[in-house]
Amino acid sequence: MKTMLSIMKKRKNGISEDILPIFKSIVQTYSGNECDNRFMEAMGEHLTEKQRFTLWEQHGGCLGTGHDKVRKAFAMEHADKPLCVRLELYLDTFIKDYTGKTRNITLDEETNTITITFACDECYRHTLNGKLTAPFMLYYESCAGGRMYALEKTLGIKLKINSMDIPQSGVSKESPCIYTFNIVG
Repeated sequence: MKTMLSIMKKRKNGISEDILPIFKSIVQTYSGNECDNRFMEAMGEHLTEKQRFTLWEQHGGCLGTGHDKVRKAFAMEHADKPLCVRLELYLDTFIKDYTGKTRNITLDEETNTITITFACDECYRHTLNGKLTAPFMLYYESCAGGRMYALEKTLGIKLKINSMDIPQSGVSKESPCIYTFNIVG
């Protein structure tokens, strides 16, 4: 959460300097899962949804998981193709049959958005075994940043979080999150 605190301090993110000491105190006082939980609880309490989206766009969960070289190589290899073709190739290469976490990805060229249906079972397991005690919806917001990051790197595009539909009853393959991203570049 030290990285997130650094991101929060940037003026462009619009986080009031009055609340930064709350987050600084959490980072200085706690460590590990307890720090993560308290930090996310404070994010949910003191930040607007828009502010959280802006922060997760810069530092979402599951960034740099060792796949960046493959993602960047894929993006360079297919850079000259239309986005719809790149997305199809991405699905065939990385997602295959939708039996994993990613349940569906849709490109809407009319609205210039990409929607991904995603069920992160690791986050869900962490909520069940007590590692994650902050409202689980905040963890899935972090997941959106990670999904956005992977799509940006692999497809060679720039995205912004538009919306999230996170099931109140918990996330599973039968009840996944739905993240919608605006294509901005």
